[in-house]
Amino acid sequence: MSKIDFSKIEKGVNGYLDAALNEGKIDRQSYNMAKENTMKFIKLWLTDKNYAKFSPNVSKGIMSAVRAKRWEDIVNTFRKKMSFGTGGIRGFMAGDKASIMKLKKQGLDAPILKGPNTINNIVLLQTSAGVAKFGKEKGFNKIVLGYDSRIRGGDFAEKIAELFLAYGFTVYLFDEACPFPEVTFAIPHVKAHMGILLSASHNDYRYNGYKLCGGNGSQFDPDERSDMYNNYIQKVTSKDIKLKPLAKAAKSKLVFLGGEKKLKGVNYHGRKLINIHGAHREHIKQFLLQPITAERDLKIAFCAYHGAGRKAVPRLLNDIGFKDIDSIHHNGLNDLDGSFPSFNSNPGEEQQPDPGDRRAAKIAVDGYIAEYGKRKWNGIDILIGTDPDADRCGVTVKVPKEQRDIYGDYTLLPADEVWTLLLWYRLQFDQSFKREDAFIVYSHTTTDSLMMLAKKYGVGIIKTWVGFAALSSSVRDSWDNKLVEGLSEGRFKPTDELCHMVVDETIGMGKGRPYNLGAFEQSNGFSLLGYPPKDKFSLGEHGHVRDKDGTFAAILVAEIAQWAKDQGTSIFELIDKKIFLDPEIGLFYNHYEPDPIDGEYPGIEGDRMKKAILRRALGYFQIAKAGGLKIGGQEVTDVVMYRTGKYDHVYPPTPDWIFPDEGIRFYFGDKLNNLTVRPSGTGNSLRFHVQMHTFNVTEKNIVKQKKALRKKALRIVNDVRKILGAPRSSEMI
Repeated sequence: MSKIDFSKIEKGVNGYLDAALNEGKIDRQSYNMAKENTMKFIKLWLTDKNYAKFSPNVSKGIMSAVRAKRWEDIVNTFRKKMSFGTGGIRGFMAGDKASIMKLKKQGLDAPILKGPNTINNIVLLQTSAGVAKFGKEKGFNKIVLGYDSRIRGGDFAEKIAELFLAYGFTVYLFDEACPFPEVTFAIPHVKAHMGILLSASHNDYRYNGYKLCGGNGSQFDPDERSDMYNNYIQKVTSKDIKLKPLAKAAKSKLVFLGGEKKLKGVNYHGRKLINIHGAHREHIKQFLLQPITAERDLKIAFCAYHGAGRKAVPRLLNDIGFKDIDSIHHNGLNDLDGSFPSFNSNPGEEQQPDPGDRRAAKIAVDGYIAEYGKRKWNGIDILIGTDPDADRCGVTVKVPKEQRDIYGDYTLLPADEVWTLLLWYRLQFDQSFKREDAFIVYSHTTTDSLMMLAKKYGVGIIKTWVGFAALSSSVRDSWDNKLVEGLSEGRFKPTDELCHMVVDETIGMGKGRPYNLGAFEQSNGFSLLGYPPKDKFSLGEHGHVRDKDGTFAAILVAEIAQWAKDQGTSIFELIDKKIFLDPEIGLFYNHYEPDPIDGEYPGIEGDRMKKAILRRALGYFQIAKAGGLKIGGQEVTDVVMYRTGKYDHVYPPTPDWIFPDEGIRFYFGDKLNNLTVRPSGTGNSLRFHVQMHTFNVTEKNIVKQKKALRKKALRIVNDVRKILGAPRSSEMI
């Protein structure tokens, strides 16, 4: 390679940064960080011999971007290292479609723009070296590795397997794309100490990353995660990357995970195959509350959204007696394809394969009708969708005639409503526990109908911050009788600057209860953790995995739908009758919107956009404290900021700026009517959550009240977008 003119590169980088700062596109903090890091990292990536060894085309990709004067892309690629979040790392493989397609066609060493702030073979290997060093120091020697349908996910997984083999680990490697819940199940099943899934969950086609789990299948605790990141991942260099080919691993050191038989076209290198699919299916059966019979006549449509649920969900449904299942193949929806061809991939309009998105539900319904016909669609009872790693589940149902002017002919049920019905169902039919032993846990942006239902039945309640790590951690504390008491709005005293790191509040818990009846997230995540485990590397007794499981949720929801059909009704009607018309619960309308609608504000300029919106939100927080603020015509009667400080290292506090990591909540009249503005911790995006509630609901006025609450919620979110300067980037249907 010819000599590199770094002064020319520096001139281009500085020219872009100076212009962006002067034009107000980036703020001073982002500018300073980029000036400090960008050239330092460019020089490292262009001169490090080990990087060239493991990715021979890395320099070619960088210099191609330099010659094309892609200064903004170059800055975004080198201005920082990839953020390490609560569950691992996630980010762009590349920011443009052409590069992603080149990666898909040419493989991991495709000559595209790579750096420390993109997901690529070097970043994943170097990060994994830090994880391996952490594990060896702790005495860990077994790891489970899987991947979903993301572009080149299998190749990434194989390289990471080679690294852990070189570090002396026994590697349990999935033989094809798999659901994340099978990884979290496999870890304790094979008694591994860690697990990794190559995935970016439901993000658009440009993303990849990996989810990192501990020995019981849950995410690592904050202290362990900080230790791993600060003392290992941050300190490793390219010299710590070493690989051992799968074929050269000792026979006992490499084990494959899959089904009953080895797959054609997969090289198992003569190693053993464990039937993890069968073990997972048998485990899930214990949670069914109705006998498995041949009379199950529920008509199910299933959409894998190009993901790893394509075999797992139909296999599970079939195994428990559901035979009438139509998988949707139209436009490749049932193919493993990380380019997600059914979703918009135009620049600036990239859609996410998210089963909780109404647009995704429309893609599934339209695909079903195109493949099977309108007449057959009219006979379908329920459509189930899972995201690419199948840890989220979405449920679409037909709407009764009298409510179609609100929802249309069919609707994607909000997870808030599905989870509340699921809790109600288990309270009716599960006789395996005492109610005084039971508790639920849910994140603070999830519907409070769960709280109202749990109160009615004497079930304890834990409300946590967002993320399954918080849910799982609080369940463990309850099991250990170490649950924190006396919190209100996350604080012991209203004057406390910071909130508790995990818990918002508890009701009827004391120091803890032994049986977790459910863990629920608004973002379509669910599990049931059961009684305390026999040891720290096991699932809870009579419990499921310690992270969300869309395949598990799909099975339980299908059982409820079948029971409802047997009663001559539907799950839509059950929600109205058993939840909203219960005078002790009342009618809830929960509305959620991300901002932007798809993805995040792009790059370094996105940092400024996110902070600008948050600064305005902090200003309205102060106005609300003084009194007299209205949003969407509703008077704000109280306001609370939720800040734990967990992202202060990313967003350092200043005299005029603090980062409200769990959001700002505006109350309207009582605690059940509110708006929450919550930022992402590691990504450039925000969320708006609105909850409206009334006890004034009867069979006669429920449709009218639904319309009224929906209208209020939309007025609130429309107004808050206006006053915060966050207009919709695209329309949600």
